[in-house]
Amino acid sequence: MPKVAIFVDVQNIYYTTREGHGRHFDYNRFWAQATEGRDVIAAYAYAIDRGDEKQRQFQNILRAIGFEVKLKPFIQRSDGSAKGDWDVGITIDVMDHLATADVIVLASGDGDFDRLLLRAGEQGVATEVYGVPALTANSLIDSAETFIPIEGELLL
Repeated sequence: MPKVAIFVDVQNIYYTTREGHGRHFDYNRFWAQATEGRDVIAAYAYAIDRGDEKQRQFQNILRAIGFEVKLKPFIQRSDGSAKGDWDVGITIDVMDHLATADVIVLASGDGDFDRLLLRAGEQGVATEVYGVPALTANSLIDSAETFIPIEGELLL
């Protein structure tokens, strides 16, 4: 069976599915689809920790599905802006798995990952991106071997 490593940019998926569809992402359906006929060697969900109970419950659901949840603290700046993205962490983890994965699955619409997926493809690793079509960077769609739109049965 092909070996798959899965990387989910939780904040990006939350906001794009909410903005694009007014609904939530179905992580169970996604897991079933992304892992079918594959051996999961890694599955990470990257999130921001605001410390509230509802978030902890959601993180436990992700763990029960099979994800390792990686958390960063939410940082509110004095000017009102917020900080807390996982781009570098996701990139490092993907690079760490290129030697052992046959397929990289990335759930995100962030165009910052386009060069990462191009590099994975250059190394012979298949790449799949799950994203909300209208809110996924064209450069990311173009860099992936396969783009899977988040719509229909991937929504709750």
